[in-house]
Amino acid sequence: MSVLCLIANPNEPVLSRTLVEAIHRETHGEINWLAQGIACEIIAPKAADPVSIAREIVAPLPIDAALVPVANRRKQLLLADMDSTMIEQECIDELAAALDIKPQVAEITERAMRGELDFEQALDTRVALLKGLERKIIEEVRRERITLMPGGRALIQTMKAYGAYTALVSGGFTLFADYFAKRIGFDEATANVLEFDAENRLTGTVAKPIVDKDVKRARLETLAAERNIKPALTMAVGDGANDLDMLSAAALGVALHAKPKVAEMADVRIDHGDLTALLYLQGYAEDDFVR
Repeated sequence: MSVLCLIANPNEPVLSRTLVEAIHRETHGEINWLAQGIACEIIAPKAADPVSIAREIVAPLPIDAALVPVANRRKQLLLADMDSTMIEQECIDELAAALDIKPQVAEITERAMRGELDFEQALDTRVALLKGLERKIIEEVRRERITLMPGGRALIQTMKAYGAYTALVSGGFTLFADYFAKRIGFDEATANVLEFDAENRLTGTVAKPIVDKDVKRARLETLAAERNIKPALTMAVGDGANDLDMLSAAALGVALHAKPKVAEMADVRIDHGDLTALLYLQGYAEDDFVR
């Protein structure tokens, strides 16, 4: 049995009863509201393709539609990407901005996230361009230029309150991942290590091996095995091509505001909602949230 999830962004609660009823007339099933104006589920829809029906009816309103199984719905393991997923920026692009080379670096980042470039080679190229950047400037960028993605803390704190283990796994850098994982509430963080010289300036290199798509997938599988969590209770979220293997390995892979290739291939795509959408996908109501 499946559930059709209809989710709007909390900042734009445009999911009306009229819309839900219009979808229900075409899909049938049982209506259950999770948050008025924001999230509703239709349990056991009868239509062959309820997601397409829902998307056609809600268009062009910013409302996401997804079909998820009822079985094993609340996950016990979440792995999340960091850049453009748990935070709103790409850290390496913001470091480049401090050296006035953001356009040059951001173009490489964008192509790497679309899967057009080898991830490790693209990372090495960009980090080399940052050579000489002082640690204190990196800490300033972290403090002043990086903002959390809305809904992230509620997602992590709620899942942990219900017994889940949460891990941040990033192709970015530990100087950011460790810091923001602690702020958001993750149980652990994995990321790349930038190398510094004796004067605390970047050498333009990153420690090897790097955290790439294979490491992300392997971390999901390792954590599930170590914590005796069955594969059906795993979930992953990301936005870039280097997240695809992790998303595919999880029982529920969510593409959040993702690059087209990733959104197309993931189990679920969230184009409009914030990170609380991942709670609604699991059947949490707004009253269940821990903030």
